[in-house]
Amino acid sequence: MSDNRSIDLITMMDTFGSEDKCRDYLTELRWPDGVVCPRCGCTNISKIIKRDQYDCDGCRYQFSATAGTIFHDSHLPLRKWFAAVYLMCESRKGISANQLKRTLKVAYKTAWYLCHRIRAAVKDVNEAQLSGTVECDETYLGGRARGRGRGFTGHKQMVLGAIERGGDVRLKVDKRADRKTLHKFVFDTAHPDTEAIFTDGHAGYKGITDANTRHETVNHEADEWVRGDVHTNTIEGVFSLFKRSVVGSYHQISAKHLPAYLDEFEFRFNNRKNPYLFRDTLLKLIEAEKLGYRTLVASGS
Repeated sequence: MSDNRSIDLITMMDTFGSEDKCRDYLTELRWPDGVVCPRCGCTNISKIIKRDQYDCDGCRYQFSATAGTIFHDSHLPLRKWFAAVYLMCESRKGISANQLKRTLKVAYKTAWYLCHRIRAAVKDVNEAQLSGTVECDETYLGGRARGRGRGFTGHKQMVLGAIERGGDVRLKVDKRADRKTLHKFVFDTAHPDTEAIFTDGHAGYKGITDANTRHETVNHEADEWVRGDVHTNTIEGVFSLFKRSVVGSYHQISAKHLPAYLDEFEFRFNNRKNPYLFRDTLLKLIEAEKLGYRTLVASGS
């Protein structure tokens, strides 16, 4: 299956219901113009049919479609990898390791590690800056502290967000909503030629305008939520969707792994109109660096 545009779960199961079908598709994705030796780059390749491997006629290196990828050192069947990828990228609010454990019939540790390896693979590292009209805001994640009022955020994780109207979102965990932090986030995510930046009345956003960009605010403290086309409803809607993911799917997220969950959410949101999301996620897994279990649990879970 070379296309698999907008496939549903049944089609995915029918198409990739065996190890051979999954392996053939990985081969097609990894080497669309013909198998190439991952060691020397030679294109003169012989196939060892009995072992489902390839033999390089140049350096005699024997390899498979999964060699050098995160699939290679996994004991999990490829069809379960494919199912996990589909469920994570097609579930609007994500899927928890517990749910994946029940669905795939694997141990919780296996499901948890699987989820995090997929999250690490889909993380975007070279992101284009946002342009046009950009909304910026911040939110806080974490339960209410005992003996503290509703406005206390000292124990919570702050998430900064910026979204291009009709386009992509950028999310980042940071420590405090001061002027230096907010300005750096805006300058890192919004292109210098951005037409407009809309925020709430937070004083930390003052001074982010330049000759090419106007900055307008809405005063939430005065119950002003929309003024013409000026509002932050889009980024607030993104925050709301992520919080519903936490409550409905993940239930709780540790501070250490929050950036990984945001990476997954950001990738899925930014690909919401991508008809080849399943294929593109598999491509990222093929190209991804290996993430060791000890690295994940090194400083807590």
